[in-house]
Amino acid sequence: MTQGHGSTVDGVLRRSARRTPARTAVEYGERTWTYGELDDAVSRAAALLLAEGLEPGDRVAAYGHNSDAYLIAFLACARAGLVHVPVNQNLTGDDLAYLVGQSGSTLVLTDPDLAGRLPGGARILPLRDAGDSLLARLADTPVYEGPEPRTEDLVQLLYTSGTTALPKGAMMTHRALVHEYLSAITALDLSAGDRPAHALPLYHSAQMHVFLLPYLTVGATSVILDAPDGDRLFDLIEAGRVDSLFAPPTVWIGLANRPDFATRDLGGLRKAYYGASIMPVPVLRRLRDRLPGLALYNCFGQSEIGPLATVLAPDEHEGRLDSCGRTVLFVDARVVDEDGEDVPDGTPGEIVYRSPQLCEGYWEKPEETAAAFRDGWFHSGDLAVRDADGYLTIVDRVKDAINSGGVLVASRQVEDALYTHEAVAEAAVIGLPDERWVEAVTAVVVSRGEVTEDELIAHAREKLSPFKAPKRVLFVDELPRNASGKILKRELRDRFTSRP
Repeated sequence: MTQGHGSTVDGVLRRSARRTPARTAVEYGERTWTYGELDDAVSRAAALLLAEGLEPGDRVAAYGHNSDAYLIAFLACARAGLVHVPVNQNLTGDDLAYLVGQSGSTLVLTDPDLAGRLPGGARILPLRDAGDSLLARLADTPVYEGPEPRTEDLVQLLYTSGTTALPKGAMMTHRALVHEYLSAITALDLSAGDRPAHALPLYHSAQMHVFLLPYLTVGATSVILDAPDGDRLFDLIEAGRVDSLFAPPTVWIGLANRPDFATRDLGGLRKAYYGASIMPVPVLRRLRDRLPGLALYNCFGQSEIGPLATVLAPDEHEGRLDSCGRTVLFVDARVVDEDGEDVPDGTPGEIVYRSPQLCEGYWEKPEETAAAFRDGWFHSGDLAVRDADGYLTIVDRVKDAINSGGVLVASRQVEDALYTHEAVAEAAVIGLPDERWVEAVTAVVVSRGEVTEDELIAHAREKLSPFKAPKRVLFVDELPRNASGKILKRELRDRFTSRP
């Protein structure tokens, strides 16, 4: 093998395998992989992919469920110089065809139960559960001995969640992701002694790049789960097999609302990480009250930066529960106005970033790339307030701020007020067209008890200035979300705009 600098995504596994080859790296179901076995499997899978006729730089879509095979396939793409394209396994129809087609993927790695959803003509290789699958063929495949990829080579197209527009493929290099792994390790206190569970989808950048790959970098033992099932998670915690968990607020809300949350022995959970969307402050307080010894970390960022940009550490929560913390090791950030000028501390503005973690732009979207990268900074689309100590608080997405009577209202503040009502299970606040107000502040609520629209509006008025309180409350059975837990407010606006 031609030796390079080793600053590659697959290189972090190679180093851990040489350092602790016999330590358990990954558990999935009944299968267990030591670091040495995992590294060997990745090399064989890399050789297998190239034997399929692929060449370095080719895009390979991954459309599968969480599994050890999914992880091995990603690392094998990295080692072989291929560009991995993770695809939400819940996508179907035109949405699925768009990602496979727009990325130009020449092969799709998939699970057999998903293969039938793929567009006609797609070339398929099963990941597992089939005799000709990638996992089944590893034993008969020689170890890859080709050249290492370069640190500046593309390793993944991370598609944005598409909450406001068509998804865009953020072009991530080996260098960008390795820098992001180091930022995650230092900011989140990841160590070889941790026992993390990885229950969120591995196609999502947060679970893969903020937790699973950084944990492989430090040599921890990771448990990969099919989904964030509360029964399974609570059993693993009580058995002492898991002491660290990342989940978006929607999952933490579900766990905190379980009847057995107050009775199960969950003291073994030492670290709780939350992110991907805003955590309601009342829910955060409920978690802290139930598990006072739990170290809570707020993780914030977006796909384009790998995705971790800021962290609020456990000792920083007091007095700033609504903050997303300060920038991580390799991220520089500013808060600016529409002209790109810094705004005073305490004044809302857009966060812009400069970092070696940033993507190289959007795949085959030069206009969108030029719009996002201006004057040497990446424009995030997030509205935030910075304080004198450098702590950032997300106010809203630029496109989600509500123009009510000429005054901008942050949806998060209204949502936090609604969450203090005991009958509100979930809430999303949007602006709907209104002849008088331009946009009327409108709350879309999932209730867990009897409550009326008038009662919730009155409750919000007790917590907020009158102009911020909802003008309307709409009740639904569930809120639309993407797989990372983000509420699809665009879908809510489209659904209710035509209603009287």
